[in-house]
Amino acid sequence: MPVSASKKPKIKKETAVVKTTARVVRAKKSARVKPKDKAISAVAVPKKKKIDVPGEIGRFRIRVAAYEHKLLDASVKQILDTALRHNATVRGPVPLPTEIKKYTVNRAAFVYKNAREQFEMRIHKRLIDIMNPTPALIEALTNLTLPSGVSIDVKML
Repeated sequence: MPVSASKKPKIKKETAVVKTTARVVRAKKSARVKPKDKAISAVAVPKKKKIDVPGEIGRFRIRVAAYEHKLLDASVKQILDTALRHNATVRGPVPLPTEIKKYTVNRAAFVYKNAREQFEMRIHKRLIDIMNPTPALIEALTNLTLPSGVSIDVKML
């Protein structure tokens, strides 16, 4: 006797209980995502290869640091103006976290241990990326005169 459309045998699917912090969620075992085979995924997505051209610099990364943020901002503006004058693409300035150095000293030399003073030094930092710099731009950046309280680190990436 053939099985009619209304009297199909019911098949119970296995369910797994997954606990979350807010509620209990039931998920079907068949709906779970299976991890892909590593060999297949490595073939399917090839990595991009970077071609190095000798004598060409890809990017300048300039880190500027100072104790006073006004001097720092003025120096960064000077660097950006120089880069934009030479038609360079610039990313930044990106403000990096301020480094705070705290020092605690005794007020008196021998007694009064509880009387202390606290001092701190704040080092403000900015990061600037210059993409594909030209030799004229590099020359202009080396000839910049910046205030004495500003330190600069330049990396060629």
